[in-house]
Amino acid sequence: QVQLVESGGGLVQAGDSLRLSCAASGRTFSHNVMGWFRQAPGKEREFVAGIMWTGDIIHYADSVKGRFTISRDNAKNTVYLQMNNLKPEDTAVYYCAGRWGGAIMTMSNDYDYWGQGTQVTVSS
Repeated sequence: QVQLVESGGGLVQAGDSLRLSCAASGRTFSHNVMGWFRQAPGKEREFVAGIMWTGDIIHYADSVKGRFTISRDNAKNTVYLQMNNLKPEDTAVYYCAGRWGGAIMTMSNDYDYWGQGTQVTVSS
């Protein structure tokens, strides 16, 4: 089992930046795919970004390309999401997730374990 704990959310203004962190504990963290998802009120959970365990293959949703950066530090068992130029439409609960498979998937059902989420609110 792997336990994930997100942190770093908050209330910011449009154009500001935030960095989310996801700390993992338990079973080996390094040999897996990690992803960030988000869910806004009344909407389905959507893929934001994913990163292979090697860190060299990354995939972003079109809505965040050029603004968000995912990274990971396997030595610290932590994955990050740097969010720049935030927009009100980025407001959501952000979830960290992991999967044992060998590819970055964009569907939430393909992930095996999840954090509890952290709220990000962007005011206009």
